Amino acid sequence: MESFRKAIKGWFGKVLLVLFLIPFAFVGIEGLFSSKQSEDTVETVNGQPISKKELEQVSNSFKQQYLQYTNGDETLLNQTFIQEQALESIVKQALLQDQAKKLGISLSNKQIELMIQQQPSFQENGKFSPELFEQYLKSQGFPNSESFIAGIRQDHALKMLTSTLTSFPLVSQQDVKQIVDLQIEQRTLHLASINLDKYKQGIQVTAKDIQNYYNKHSKSLKQFENVDVDFIEISPENITTANLETTDAELQQAYQKFVEISKATAKPVINQILITTEGRTEAQAKQRADVAYDELNKGATFANVAAKYSEDPNSKNNGGTLSAYEKGAFGEAFDTTVESLKSGQTSAPVKTQYGYQIIQVLTPTVDVPSFDSKKDELLAQVKKAKTENAFSDAVNSLNELVVSNDALDVVSQEIKGTQVQSVKKLSLSTHHPVLSHPNVKVKLFNEDVKNGDRNASSSIQLENGNIVWVKVRAYHPAGVQTLAEATPRIKTKIIEEKAIAAAKAEIAKTLAEFKTEPATTVLAKSKLHFEGAGEFTRDKLMPQIEKVAFSLPTPKQGMWSVSTASLPNELIVVAVSAVNHELAKDLKPEDLDGLKQAYMQLRGQQELDAYTQYLKSNAKIVKNK
Repeated sequence: MESFRKAIKGWFGKVLLVLFLIPFAFVGIEGLFSSKQSEDTVETVNGQPISKKELEQVSNSFKQQYLQYTNGDETLLNQTFIQEQALESIVKQALLQDQAKKLGISLSNKQIELMIQQQPSFQENGKFSPELFEQYLKSQGFPNSESFIAGIRQDHALKMLTSTLTSFPLVSQQDVKQIVDLQIEQRTLHLASINLDKYKQGIQVTAKDIQNYYNKHSKSLKQFENVDVDFIEISPENITTANLETTDAELQQAYQKFVEISKATAKPVINQILITTEGRTEAQAKQRADVAYDELNKGATFANVAAKYSEDPNSKNNGGTLSAYEKGAFGEAFDTTVESLKSGQTSAPVKTQYGYQIIQVLTPTVDVPSFDSKKDELLAQVKKAKTENAFSDAVNSLNELVVSNDALDVVSQEIKGTQVQSVKKLSLSTHHPVLSHPNVKVKLFNEDVKNGDRNASSSIQLENGNIVWVKVRAYHPAGVQTLAEATPRIKTKIIEEKAIAAAKAEIAKTLAEFKTEPATTVLAKSKLHFEGAGEFTRDKLMPQIEKVAFSLPTPKQGMWSVSTASLPNELIVVAVSAVNHELAKDLKPEDLDGLKQAYMQLRGQQELDAYTQYLKSNAKIVKNK
């Protein structure tokens, strides 16, 4: 059942996301042996130091994960939270490494040696290459092979311990059945809406009511950091360009530039003759390549020699010409040879990772369009360049005025059709067509602003090419709101709560009747108007309604289970007339197995987390102040 599979992915995806966004940040064996000097130690775990560099590496790794959920907008990230979670993950990793050592979980030297020798990146012609291994150690900064081997031993011990906990959790058939019942049962819903406007009329909220509410709920009256800000925006359309007339000399100059660029950007033609080592020794391949090269020196054409000797099926019958060449595609030796050749030159056989290659470089013939055929396009380009230059000059001039006067209205005085706009309580998560741009938010929420800077900004360019200037009027830090700040919010909340209470009191008798009388009887005398909403599984409703709908008991035949859910300015009466468990009977074995595997994964992560929490409770962890 496709819907069931989606339900599994959706539900477990949400739960696993919570677990995996706070993972054990295994940085790999390359990061285990970095220098850890005492003055750079952030924390010690059972005597093992955690360095600032290590914390920075893992924090950056976490940051990249979270950026996927903010569309790359770093200003939306809680950097403090990320660093805390990164440190927690390193602590957990250190605890598990220490525990693996205590339990004697380790690979032998022979096992590690075999693993290294079988690694393809350390092999040449199918055999272990000490030279390649030595190159790898140097490239990764390992002082010697002993430190590398120690890293592998530690890394694998950690993986063996964690996999023991995560790969074998106990999940019974009863567990799976309960999840199925929870996830795919269908409930038939009927909804009635009560608008709260009439109940809000006449509600009085006194200063004492607000004070009492604040005293009771002050800790929940939090606010994100926000600013009151003025801004003004201009676009190229706001700038009048005095002279867009274009001369023939300007067009000819633009054409010459076009010709130069066309020739300079034309990729060279790369021809090759490839002799591989497949089915022959390296010496035999070299000898065959030398024969081909000798024929070229005697006057044979490159195309004929390629057709005769080359073993590249894609180019041998096409003059040896590569259909596409990008630096790095054929290895360093190939690229170095191409760069060393002038147009028309042919290299001697070059040893590459593919065998031996003879390379020829030719300058391509560029078919440049005539001036007349490009004239209209060039005219448009020149006019566009003039417009852009005029806009750039205007921005520079305006920028000097804004900065020197520390005011935004100088822009509106100079540019007709523009005006200063204001926004209050703008937070990092606020969606605004101009102020939500990352370049703007950096100006609004930087350390200077937090420390009192209220100067007008310099010009900020937006993605659409427009320019904006901003001036922060007030900065409000994150934290609990003062009584004055919270008063409007509290007043609205009290009115809402009193209106909900009044609405519930009015329908209380009807709701009570649903518990003892058939639904048809209650509906006949009730003023509530229910609409049939249809059949729903979990995750298909608004959270407020879902919580109520799936907490109601299964109704008896002809009866409805009823309760209420609150939405802004609306009270929803939620009724369940039927609960369908029949879908579970249609599940295929592979569906149940998929659910079981997903649940095992979840349980395994939970058990690993519980185990590390236990280790942490018995560990000696010291913060470096």
